[in-house]
Amino acid sequence: MRFLFKTDYEDDIKLFPHSGYVVSYGILLALLLIAPYVLSSYLMSQLVFVCIYATVGVALLILTGFTGQASLGHAAFLAIGAYTAAYLQKYNVPFPVYFLAAGALSGLIGAMVGFPALRLQGIYLVIATISFALIVEEILARWESVTNGNEGMRVKTLSLLGVTVPRDSPTFYFLCLAVLVLTIVGTLNLLRSPTGRAFVAIRDSETAARSMGVNVALYKVKSFAISAAITGFAGVLFAHKLSFISPEMFTLQLSIEFIIVILIGGTFSLHGAVLGAIFIVMIDPFLTYLKDDMPGIIAGIAATFGAGSATAGNIQSKVAAFASLNGLKGAIYGIIIMLFVLFEPLGIYGRWLKIKLFFQLFPLYKRATFKRQKIYVKSERNR
Repeated sequence: MRFLFKTDYEDDIKLFPHSGYVVSYGILLALLLIAPYVLSSYLMSQLVFVCIYATVGVALLILTGFTGQASLGHAAFLAIGAYTAAYLQKYNVPFPVYFLAAGALSGLIGAMVGFPALRLQGIYLVIATISFALIVEEILARWESVTNGNEGMRVKTLSLLGVTVPRDSPTFYFLCLAVLVLTIVGTLNLLRSPTGRAFVAIRDSETAARSMGVNVALYKVKSFAISAAITGFAGVLFAHKLSFISPEMFTLQLSIEFIIVILIGGTFSLHGAVLGAIFIVMIDPFLTYLKDDMPGIIAGIAATFGAGSATAGNIQSKVAAFASLNGLKGAIYGIIIMLFVLFEPLGIYGRWLKIKLFFQLFPLYKRATFKRQKIYVKSERNR
């Protein structure tokens, strides 16, 4: 077990606490760099979506996990970034320009949303962000001169420095990976800065943050703007990956998926955003497997245990009908959220920390190690 003794402030804000982190992240990065040359095109496509979803997850963590401001409207910021890219492409604007423009516009609108949300907390803030998402979806459907309405917009193949980058090429994957890595490193540096510490102070207690001189309103707006800008960057990559965008692609369900990313991965961890993105991206392949392969497997098992051909066929048809239900995906999301909230509030990354600490402290590990102490000062009880 490694013990870290911090002797000055620089030790506390190091990007990598010790050399082990450098080695492990270096190996992970090397594996990700060689992935396009050893994995199939389908798996590479899934990895691209993992990078995009993880980027949005990190953005949402800045707002929700580190500042304590709930949001169910990030699909709207993703749509703003995607439509900005598609619209500017019509005028042959180069990729670096419309990529930055999408982030800037999303960040500006995020700040505008942050101002009226300053007086809202909890469920009321969630309702406000849902309203914003519905407004954006309606604007995208009605503003036909810009967005083509419900007919959607075709997104041209990305061109970077005069070189065409197809959506299924290794170069596009490396671009998405680079954006994710830069987002994570930038967020880590943000959290080590006075701004990031102000975010965490607001999350823990607005009363205590004000007493320390933190301008709560200013930093809440900053958090909304930064989170929205990063989501706008992800929206550009999302549009290029799909090559076609329409309003019904940016619904409330997509915002819920982003929330599930950080709930499952871990609400207070950047690692959790990546783990949650992997989990969410694998839901669709699982549903396809459940619909196409599982009925036959269950019917085969039934036949093995003596069921007749008619009975096995009946079982197969019922399982196939169940797997094809329209609300199955939403039901799976609801069950997953319930299970994690009840049994593992810290998410997948929290479970990994518990397993790692168990072996580090064995046999002295205590079950209450991660249990939050419910001790508050009098001013906090009415917060």
